[in-house]
Amino acid sequence: MSPSAPLITADSISLQLTGRQLLKGITLELLQGEIVTLIGPNGAGKTTLLRLLLDLTKPSSGSIWRLPGLRIGYMPQRLQIDSSMPMSVERFLLLGQPGMDVAQAQKALDRVGAGQLLKASLANLSGGEMQRVLLARAASRKPQLLVLDEPTQGVDVGGQSELYQLIATLRDELGCGVLLVSHDLHLVMAATDRVLCLNQHICCHGHPEQVSKDPAYLELFGDKVAPYTHQHNHQHKLSGDIADAGECIHDHPKKTPSNKK
Repeated sequence: MSPSAPLITADSISLQLTGRQLLKGITLELLQGEIVTLIGPNGAGKTTLLRLLLDLTKPSSGSIWRLPGLRIGYMPQRLQIDSSMPMSVERFLLLGQPGMDVAQAQKALDRVGAGQLLKASLANLSGGEMQRVLLARAASRKPQLLVLDEPTQGVDVGGQSELYQLIATLRDELGCGVLLVSHDLHLVMAATDRVLCLNQHICCHGHPEQVSKDPAYLELFGDKVAPYTHQHNHQHKLSGDIADAGECIHDHPKKTPSNKK
């Protein structure tokens, strides 16, 4: 799918809190039909930038334009589940979504390959199952922009590739833009159209192959080369409060961070 209309445009946004510069001079554009991956080391400001883009925090300077009425589907890093509070997947999908019924909840799960989980207890799901349920909920809103914060956290290596392929399929089916957040470029190399490398400011950006050779990227992550196969590996409260990991495998060498945590 070719990218088209802008969904969010940020112009020279910065954020200072208690005299500390968290983000500086960020300019970016998120387009319909495009998968953009935001990468950066721990403490780079990835989650802070997400909060700004989602209008959960206001920038100290600069401006953010959003498509009027923009529908956003958000998938948090993690969901913190209280095991003493039983909740089924069905109830979780219907919670806070008055327009959704059980049939639509089932369809949302079927779309992500988790149709058998409708009656399952949320607290008993595996890491991979939980991520699919979170993705199903985010996609059920028929979003124009899907925002995924470390979507493969807690997923075993075998399931990571499937999740990234599923995200690309959802992009095509929904015709939406996708903003992915990750620690490492090599984990999502084959699953993204454009990369933004963040370390309080945007160090470099462009096609993943281009970014992987950029001096700014190499300075942050190193240039250790490792086999890249293609696979892919994230917590939040039920309230939706934002809480940061990833993992992927292709058949040719790619740049791999030398200091991956």
